[in-house]
Amino acid sequence: MRKQEGRKRKPAPAEHKCSPAKLIRKATAVNLTVNDPYPNHHRPTSEECRAVRDDLLAFHGFPQQFAKYRQQRLNHLSKPKNDPESTISSSPEPAISPKESVLDGLVSTILSQNTTDANSQRAFSSLKSAFPTWEDVFAADSMCIENAIRCGGLAPTKASCIKNMLSCLLQNRGKLCLEYLRDLSIDEIKKELSQFKGIGPKTVACVLMFNLQQDDFPVDTHIFQIAKAIGWVPVEADTKRTYLHLNTRIPNDLKFDLNCLLFTHGKACRTCIKKDDNQHKKETSSCPLLNYLRKT
Repeated sequence: MRKQEGRKRKPAPAEHKCSPAKLIRKATAVNLTVNDPYPNHHRPTSEECRAVRDDLLAFHGFPQQFAKYRQQRLNHLSKPKNDPESTISSSPEPAISPKESVLDGLVSTILSQNTTDANSQRAFSSLKSAFPTWEDVFAADSMCIENAIRCGGLAPTKASCIKNMLSCLLQNRGKLCLEYLRDLSIDEIKKELSQFKGIGPKTVACVLMFNLQQDDFPVDTHIFQIAKAIGWVPVEADTKRTYLHLNTRIPNDLKFDLNCLLFTHGKACRTCIKKDDNQHKKETSSCPLLNYLRKT
């Protein structure tokens, strides 16, 4: 009698080997929300997020550079849904500057990459001074755009990104305007902005939070370093997984203030970002997050 040959097992699907970047692109393509990459890491809790927000707010006050976006957000949340007009509130609040366009916000965020706030603001002002409209920027020679934004650093890369984005926008939408994004869901907005070459998840998240008043939590270098230092993500976490995890764990009503405060604190505190030097040793004892730091 012949022995029955054993059946060979089919290899397990390789889906679990997908990188975080591929997972994000795949989810964006089908308009889904990616799950928390660290479901068993139960920090931060809602209570911890609120406590950190309150401690940083008491220590720094709310950062003035983000005050106009905070006020616009409050106005947006308090505006009646049937009122399509200006978001300026009728309450006795001090007058605020007009809300910048979504396209202005996107280009400003592109120019802020890998440079200081002061340099990126100078680059944006220089660009707008040289080319008053986005149609002017689109029609301009790339070298002229580079010269206008050179003070912000990485001028060739950023100029190419801006030109490509404007070209795709004009081709796909027929005009240089992104205001239509205000009527879309977060997933739809991510899908729209991710089609532009050079526009990454952090840039998209910044536009969502600052210019579209959506509940999103960008993760830059400072926030990433603090999140690891205080144990909000596992030690092996990278920025992409940190973004996904924190957006799952942090309550929506705390995301904006907490993000602005963590960013501000990360730029100022050498204790949280593991850059102890003699000049900043005195900051160690006064860091408001000292009790939260991961014990090593």
